[in-house]
Amino acid sequence: MARVSYLSVEDLAPEYQDMPRMKSNITRALAHSPRGARHKAGLGMYLRHESRLEPRLRELAILQVGYTTGSEYEYAHHVDVALSFGVSEADILAIAHDSAGRASSLDPVARAVLQAAREMTEQLRLSDACFAVLNAALDAEALIDLLIAIGEYNGMVRIMAALEVDLEPEFQAYLERFPLPVRAAAGDHR
Repeated sequence: MARVSYLSVEDLAPEYQDMPRMKSNITRALAHSPRGARHKAGLGMYLRHESRLEPRLRELAILQVGYTTGSEYEYAHHVDVALSFGVSEADILAIAHDSAGRASSLDPVARAVLQAAREMTEQLRLSDACFAVLNAALDAEALIDLLIAIGEYNGMVRIMAALEVDLEPEFQAYLERFPLPVRAAAGDHR
């Protein structure tokens, strides 16, 4: 159960009743700070609809953040988003192989994106070798947008965990299809 109530559109002042994604539990929790929620949603919408970063690479990076942190909420929601943007099931399943250091069917740029997401999540930095691969493959704008996406979703998984945001039942099937690694004694990272 979440640590804050989930607000509905009717709970918001009229100037915030057009808040996007008010059906998702994270938005409904963040709506306790409607201006903050609007700004968070704005960055998410920029990354999803305006960024020049290829959607497949963006979603692989976000999924890797969810996979690495064990965030069921973020991971399941972005499996849904990734599939809607044409990311293949094989790409999503390859995250587990790549994370374990096993061979996968991913191309070198996609593997570098996953590595960048893991490094920034686990070590809070990006190695010179990984940066070099990304810098050679992406223009500066797409590279910066990739780093913004990784940073943004690292923040979001922490907010979701702090608030104990519940995964909506309709997203549970994604966790069964694309399982997260078992985390021994790491706590519950929804």
